[in-house]
Amino acid sequence: QVRLVESGGGLVQTGGSLRLSCAASGSIFGINRMGWYRQAPGKQRELVAWFISDGRTSYAESVKGRFTISRDTAGTTVYLQMNSLKPEDTAVYYCNKYISPYPWGQGTQVTISS
Repeated sequence: QVRLVESGGGLVQTGGSLRLSCAASGSIFGINRMGWYRQAPGKQRELVAWFISDGRTSYAESVKGRFTISRDTAGTTVYLQMNSLKPEDTAVYYCNKYISPYPWGQGTQVTISS
């Protein structure tokens, strides 16, 4: 079973940037079904950036134009570049497949100060 480990979170000011990484313990089967989720306190987990089957990417409206999902050529690491961060981006960020997900990792905390 593939294990997912997220990293790269931290505390930054509004307008700052962070790059999150998601390392898998092996090759990700169905990497075109991978995405980044986030869960803010008291809210449901939401999908914010994901790959589409033909290799394109898609984003939630709340992050479009600010976040970029990418992956390495080996298919074992997925990234999330986050720019122009806002306080409402504060959440724990997770990566996983949105179809047939793996067990969830521990996530990485992102905190944006105003």
